[in-house]
Amino acid sequence: MDRWNEMTLFVQVAETGSLSRAAEALGLSNAAASRHLSALEDRLGARLVERNTRRMYLTEPGQEFLRRCKAILAELYEAESVVNAASSNPSGQLRVTASLSFSMQHIAPLLPEYTRRYPNVTVHVETANRYMDLIDNNIDVAIRTREFEPDSNITIRRLAETRRILTASPGYLARAGTPRALEDLADHQLLIYTYANHPHELRFSRDGQSTTIPVRGLLESNDGQVLRAAAHGGLGILIQPAYIVFDDIVAGRLVPVLDEWDLPRLTINLAYPSRKHVSAKVRTFIDFVAEHFQRADHERKWTQRFGAY
Repeated sequence: MDRWNEMTLFVQVAETGSLSRAAEALGLSNAAASRHLSALEDRLGARLVERNTRRMYLTEPGQEFLRRCKAILAELYEAESVVNAASSNPSGQLRVTASLSFSMQHIAPLLPEYTRRYPNVTVHVETANRYMDLIDNNIDVAIRTREFEPDSNITIRRLAETRRILTASPGYLARAGTPRALEDLADHQLLIYTYANHPHELRFSRDGQSTTIPVRGLLESNDGQVLRAAAHGGLGILIQPAYIVFDDIVAGRLVPVLDEWDLPRLTINLAYPSRKHVSAKVRTFIDFVAEHFQRADHERKWTQRFGAY
C-alpha cells in the first residue's frame, strides 16, 4: 500500500474508531487493514493507535499525525478537484498551426462552435505553409499532410486521406481546350505549388500503369490560395489537394481535368507533442476536429472520382 492509501486508512480508523469499519469503507479485509496499519507504524517507528478489547484510541503521536494527514489529504483532494474541473472546462490559450488554405477552409469555420462549447479557451491560429517545430514554437496542435513525424516526441492522429487533382475554370477550358491525354498538358499553362514534393514533376498512375511528366508553371507560388485565385481567374490548370478545391468543383467554379489518373495521395494528420497527460484544451480540440471530419465524411468526398458528389 502506498503512503497516500496508508494515510487514508489511518484517517478512516481515527474517525470511525474502528478498524473493521475503516476496512469496509476502503474495500479491505480486516486482516489486510490491520497489516497495513502495522506497516505504517513500523515505518514511522511510532505507535499511532492503541488497541484493546473494547476500543481503539490515538496516541499523542497519532493525534499529531492525524492532524497533518488530514491537511495533506485535503490538499490532494483539492488538487484533484481543480484538475477535474479543468478537464471538463478547459481554459487557456490553444496554439494551432496549419497551412493558410487549411486554416481558412477547415479550421476557421469550426472555431465558432468550438469556442461556444469551450468559452474559456482562446485560440491562436498560426498559418504556415512550412512545417513549424512544435516544441520550439510552443505549438499545441498542428495539421499536416505527411504520413509520419520524424520526431518521436510528436504524436499523430489521422484525420483523412485526400487525392490531388488537376482542375481549371470553365473559362480557361473554353479558351484553351480540355486536355484528353497526359501528353496534352505540355500545351497548357500550369499553376504549381512550390512546397509540394517534387513540384516540377507529376507522377500519374492508373490501373497499374504509372508515368512521370516534367512540368513548368506559368505561375508558381508557395501558397495554395494564390494559385486557387489565379485558377478562378482562368490563368491555367491548378494542381491541388481535393480538400482545397472540392467546394469549387461542386459549385462549378473549377472543373476536374484528367480525373481518371491519380497523383500521389496525401494523409492529413493532427500532430501534437507527446505527453503522458494531454491537456484538456488540446484533447478537446483534437476530438472536436476528428469528430467533425468523420461526421462530414471528408475522406470519402476527397478520395472519390468526380462526377457524383
